[in-house]
Amino acid sequence: NVRYLHSDVDTLERVEILRDLRRGDFDVLVGINLLREGLDLPEVSLVAILDADKQGFLRSKRSLIQTIGRAARNVRGQAIMYADAVTESMQYAIDETARRRALQAAYNEEHGITPQSTRRGIHELDASSGESDYVVIPVLKREEADDAAQSLEDRVEELRSEMMLAAEALEFERAAQLRDKLKALEHEQRKEERRDARGGGGAGGGDAKPGKSKGRAGMKQRPRR
Repeated sequence: NVRYLHSDVDTLERVEILRDLRRGDFDVLVGINLLREGLDLPEVSLVAILDADKQGFLRSKRSLIQTIGRAARNVRGQAIMYADAVTESMQYAIDETARRRALQAAYNEEHGITPQSTRRGIHELDASSGESDYVVIPVLKREEADDAAQSLEDRVEELRSEMMLAAEALEFERAAQLRDKLKALEHEQRKEERRDARGGGGAGGGDAKPGKSKGRAGMKQRPRR
């Protein structure tokens, strides 16, 4: 199975794709121009760079080193560059990676360290978008209800800000969890608004609709002859 990741994929959808990759729901993730997307996952054991000899920013020395490093969290990690010729950037990335690898191997041997894959928990997202995590707000007096509504609105804005900050910091799993909580609060907010709308109407004691004058007992008056 293959999935795609590119700049048009929504930030939170990207979280779900990466989570599914870590869970083994699919085998290959094709990334398009994702140098800065923070694909730093211990489950990635193979990075294949297509058109590695193509000139451009994404095939510069630094970019190639960063892309190769996506497999650095797995003890069996390896990177394969596909090209018709070895460019200067490719050779630099190969030499620099080998240099760093030699330093790490020497350090491990000196301190008796056996390399292991990085271990990181996979946070499950709420598939129902927080439907089981609603906030229950009791019926309050008018003044208390106004305060509660304001408090709920403030909390919604606070969560939205936290979610955006987490996404900007590439903390996508935390952003997704905040997204689920935000949807739950927004759902409760809509319920409160509907409840207030129903409670804002009259109690049936309003003025009668204007109409034609009627006589006693609601009978029409007969004209006098």
